[in-house]
Amino acid sequence: MVSINEDAYDVIVVGSGGGLVGAFVAASRGLRTLVVEKSPLVGGTMAYSGAGLWFPGSAPLRRAGLADDVEQVRAYLREIVADPSREALQDAYLGAGVELIDELERSPWFAPFVHGPVPDYFTTVPGASPTGHTIFPMPLEIAELKENAALVRCSLPTERWNFDEGPVVSGGRALAGRALGAFLETGNGTLKLNTALENLIVEDGRVVGIEAVSDGERVRLRATRGVILAAGGFEHDRGLREEHQAPLTGEWSNGVATNTGDALRAGIAVGADVDLLDEAWFVAGLVQPDGRPVFHTGTRGGIWVNGAGERFVNETRPYDQVGHEIMRLHHATDVSHIPAHWIFDQRQLDRDSFGGPPDEPPRPEWLESGALRKADTLEEVARLTGVPYEALKRTVEEFNGYARAGVDERFHRGESVWDRMFHHIVPFAADPRQNFPAKPETEFPNPLLTPIETAPYYVATILPSDIGTKGGLRIDEHARVLRPDGRPIPGLYASGNTAAAMSGRVYPGAGTPIGSSIAFAYLAVRDIAGAAG
Repeated sequence: MVSINEDAYDVIVVGSGGGLVGAFVAASRGLRTLVVEKSPLVGGTMAYSGAGLWFPGSAPLRRAGLADDVEQVRAYLREIVADPSREALQDAYLGAGVELIDELERSPWFAPFVHGPVPDYFTTVPGASPTGHTIFPMPLEIAELKENAALVRCSLPTERWNFDEGPVVSGGRALAGRALGAFLETGNGTLKLNTALENLIVEDGRVVGIEAVSDGERVRLRATRGVILAAGGFEHDRGLREEHQAPLTGEWSNGVATNTGDALRAGIAVGADVDLLDEAWFVAGLVQPDGRPVFHTGTRGGIWVNGAGERFVNETRPYDQVGHEIMRLHHATDVSHIPAHWIFDQRQLDRDSFGGPPDEPPRPEWLESGALRKADTLEEVARLTGVPYEALKRTVEEFNGYARAGVDERFHRGESVWDRMFHHIVPFAADPRQNFPAKPETEFPNPLLTPIETAPYYVATILPSDIGTKGGLRIDEHARVLRPDGRPIPGLYASGNTAAAMSGRVYPGAGTPIGSSIAFAYLAVRDIAGAAG
């Protein structure tokens, strides 16, 4: 028998991103709930995000006048994921999203969520919606959190709050702040920061608590009803990345730096099965002046070329698809795709700016650091990047021909509803099947295709990055962690990037990662509360 010396709780949630929403749900049900967070701030990688939640059929979509198309979305998921073993998880997710939002909107901390029109990512698959199924939290005046405001993670690792300005925050910071306020207001919630999970405690085959290091002191904490692991992925663990996702090491990830797979290891140590460890929410990363690649959603100008000086992708495709394509080509071909080179000209710079406010030249540090390089000729571009000049010249000439014709015959850039919406080419309400309307900003028929011909030229660097790994502990439709034989480990649950994704190797629509985190945390709490009576 293990002796545990700390106070007991009904539920322990490890991680304060999406798990913090689950913690609120538990505490609001009267369960004494402890959230342990490895860092001194709450929010996790969620705080860096737009806080989209991909919840088909939810009330905010109905209020926006959108059809309740859950059955069509179910078929969409089945086709793009193409993995029958995940169908029960998909069904649980679709049901949980609707019910969870109904519950959250009964709290003044969360109400209301609103629909944001972002197309589903596989736009040609039946069931995909051109207006999407993504909802967002409302902005939050951070002062509403009073003395707890400083606990919310900023949107960038280097940012700090300036409370003298009375900031109003949006996206992931707003969702984290709202979850924190709601959780603490229940009176049943406790928060332990600077507390890193080390091990799970098991008695008679059941997980009954955790061992952790809190502010440098080893502590043992009991959970009488269950432990929910919602501590993100292993994106910053070099050993796990090299083992499962070489050549990535974690240095290029956009996930929060404390996500090093602690919960994954703890689960494995007590017999949990794992899946999808070779997967991540891959994105293209634009290398910044400080050397970090930052999540980049694609370009409406210029081209990306590989080491052979050739285009290899529609540069405006949904970011996860572009990130996956970079990784696939790296392993499948002998041509280097890491790094890729973003090449554009002065025309694009004048139209779109770069690395700063619109209508302003790039900040000096871009050119001074070499993150943005300038060349007078394409031949000089080839020398700067190390790609063959003749191949690069052919690539640019081909692309310029597509630009004048308005059709990208090789990669179909500018044709999908995603391309058109995300890059602000037409009002979102426009019929995506119509021709591009005339735009004053360009004389070319497709504003996402403009020739590269106006010197000087510019080169930036693209690396494969991610917004978190998506492989982890295998769970069932109640978020219970499973053994290799399919039996649940009593008392142990997982959600978000600590668990293997219900969406498998694909990214169905904006808000799937955070949606999965809070939906499966909600399902875990429902199971715990049901068992508790």
